[in-house]
Amino acid sequence: MDREHFHEGGEDAEIDRRRAGELLDAMLERLGPMRRVLLLPPDGTRAHSGAGELTAMLHERLAGRAHVAIMPALGTHAPMTRAEIERMFPGVPPSLFQVRCFRSGLHRLGTVPASFIRTISEGRMEVPIACEVDRLLVEGGWDRILSIGQLVPHEVAGISNHNKNLYIGAGGRDTINKTHFLGAVYGMERIMGRARSPVRAVFDYADEHLASALPEVTYLLTVRALAAGGRLVTRGLFAGEGSACFHRGADLCRRVNMSLLDRPLQRCVVWLDPAEYRSTWLGNKAIYRTRMAMADGGELVVLAPGVSRFGEDPGIDRLIRRHGYRGTAETLASVGRDAELADDLSAAAHLIHGSSEGRFTVRYAAGGLSREEVESVGFAWGDLDELVHRYEPARLQEGWTRTPGGEEIFFVSNPALGLWGLRAQFAD
Repeated sequence: MDREHFHEGGEDAEIDRRRAGELLDAMLERLGPMRRVLLLPPDGTRAHSGAGELTAMLHERLAGRAHVAIMPALGTHAPMTRAEIERMFPGVPPSLFQVRCFRSGLHRLGTVPASFIRTISEGRMEVPIACEVDRLLVEGGWDRILSIGQLVPHEVAGISNHNKNLYIGAGGRDTINKTHFLGAVYGMERIMGRARSPVRAVFDYADEHLASALPEVTYLLTVRALAAGGRLVTRGLFAGEGSACFHRGADLCRRVNMSLLDRPLQRCVVWLDPAEYRSTWLGNKAIYRTRMAMADGGELVVLAPGVSRFGEDPGIDRLIRRHGYRGTAETLASVGRDAELADDLSAAAHLIHGSSEGRFTVRYAAGGLSREEVESVGFAWGDLDELVHRYEPARLQEGWTRTPGGEEIFFVSNPALGLWGLRAQFAD
């Protein structure tokens, strides 16, 4: 079934809490009585999504009317702490939150056949993908799952969220590993910012052929952007079952979250908020969201005061330290040599995503990693104190700007909010 409950927004729209509440009220009335509801929001790594406030508003409306549980869609990320839950989901009892693991506690829905993967990857990959989700989705007796999240350009799916929240955020190891690798070998630059991609095709195949055991899923999707003065606002809200709400929202996402430039970036400085970015697994958004815009021979400076590890997961952290961010060709060769890496293809994909492919220098100023650690994975080391003093990120204007010393740079205050590329790359 493809049904939209509402679609509202535009490039200059600002949807406030009052209006969002009116839209939620109308949607819940249309959905009718529900006894058991699972809310599936993103985790704290996407606190900027607006999904935390929406989840809290849904809980407020459903409490006393239905049994509500909340399971953050962690994917491979570390579980949220109590403090992170209280900060992102104000007023929601922490006892309602369920912790899931992508390695265990799974329900197998079925398999996406290798022949389908060969077709959508244009022959670059030919393996079956087991479609698994957390068993709570299937075995919880839910009347409905309300999946909440943000549409934003994404390195694996093209545009994030929608059914990605089910099959990756609440998905199993095989699904996560192979879809991430599929996106990497197909080519990140061919995917980012596009609503249709090979990885999205896998999710849509699962919806069409494998999802009969799941309860009905209603999607609630935000489009967020920076307004004047650096305020983060909601430009669009979309809700429905099926894919129409996704495609309508993805169109607005492309218009407000993609910065298309006429000339490449010789020096780009990216700030990573320490409350959000604690690993290169997350912080490398600074690389793959700007990579298309970087000039050959340019320099990307990543100011990462909170980054103290490479992976969110100890096993993946170990693989990143072993192989480093050394580009597609070397990573594929490593997959052929290292059975552990071949068995953890999402890590291999991350190694590809986090590389400059030798085109430009990545200078990583990480607050919790030593110079030896940073250089061991293929990055140039940056002295955090020195670079923060030089660039003064708190005073920089978004986009093209000049430093206090008069140097022209391009500044990105949060790479999770968009995609930066050259206009010619998106002529289609």
